[in-house]
Amino acid sequence: MSELPILIAGGGIGGFAAALALGRKGFPVKLIEQTREFGEVGAGIQLGPNIMRMFDVLGVTKEIRSAAVYPDMLTMRDGFNGQPVVEIPLGKDFETHFGRRYGVIFRPDLHNALIEAASSLPTVETVSGVKVEGFRQKDNGVSVLTDAGILDGQALIGADGLWSSVRSQLVGDGQPRVAGHIAYRAVLPIEDVPEHMGQHRVTLWAGPKTHLVTYPLRRGEIFNVVAVFHSDRYEQGWNVYGDPEELAERFSGQHPDVRSMIDKIESWRMWVLCDRDPISKWSDGRVTLLGDAAHPTLQYMAQGANMAVEDAVCLAHLLAICDGNIERAFAEYPTKRYLRTARVQLTSRFYGDIFHAAGPARDLRNLILPRRTPEQAYQGMAWLYGGVTDNGEQII
Repeated sequence: MSELPILIAGGGIGGFAAALALGRKGFPVKLIEQTREFGEVGAGIQLGPNIMRMFDVLGVTKEIRSAAVYPDMLTMRDGFNGQPVVEIPLGKDFETHFGRRYGVIFRPDLHNALIEAASSLPTVETVSGVKVEGFRQKDNGVSVLTDAGILDGQALIGADGLWSSVRSQLVGDGQPRVAGHIAYRAVLPIEDVPEHMGQHRVTLWAGPKTHLVTYPLRRGEIFNVVAVFHSDRYEQGWNVYGDPEELAERFSGQHPDVRSMIDKIESWRMWVLCDRDPISKWSDGRVTLLGDAAHPTLQYMAQGANMAVEDAVCLAHLLAICDGNIERAFAEYPTKRYLRTARVQLTSRFYGDIFHAAGPARDLRNLILPRRTPEQAYQGMAWLYGGVTDNGEQII
């Protein structure tokens, strides 16, 4: 095995999951993050049974369990009349069906669990405040150009997100696709949430070209609120302050519970929803992509972090069974993952249309979806929550 490290560009959830997965297999890793401090934006993440299985492989299940909330129900309500459209129980029947529970977690808690686990390994080194700007492949390694000089490694994994500089050079497919949807997010103390709305469930209020998602976090101590609507306002980034007046206008006339929740938020952070069309080639020689750098998706299936962690587990497994043969493992890796992640990307777009339906489409949604039984809902979820092995490989 080469003494040079596998370089990972990006210190988000996907990057640290990859560092942890590789480090546990004995591979030397150097993770490079452009910000000075490792951190994630304070928002909620939904954890399907598929990622719960990956946590077992990564050895962080105990840490995740201590920080997560396990809702009783996934609910979609009509944003105007408040009537239930979909109700999926998440209790014993769900756990029996998929082998794991469904959880929600505060994003920094998940990130910190991965950071601490990876950083405890002697094979993992982290470097912050360094920006990856490009790379050059050599016969037995990769030279990575950064704003602090050149770093040499035996391989490079681009886990640097939607605006990946590694993807820009590797794939060269231009800017991400702007969906025309804006997401505003905020976190409330649970004391500020009306008792009937602070239920132990994930609730989505579906309106015309809008939706609101709420659920408790941190053992029920805080409450996650995300409002999404169609807008012509496009600003790149996750930490742009939103306009409360625009938010109130987009949700005007909707159910009193929706409006009351929005009125409680004094400071919103916003981000522009983007994705890309699926591709099947993420690797070239000793360079590959992971997570949003490989397959950025809209948030409507709540699977972005889930897919990135699956990627990490799969890539580490392939490198191990290929005895560290970088080119072979990197070539096989997309074939084990791209159909699954493409299905998430394309289905997420479709879910956005369902959530934001208006007119006859809304009426049909509200007529047809309530007829589904929990068992039928579980069958529809089987490809997602049960469609991956413990090694992160897709089950077709």
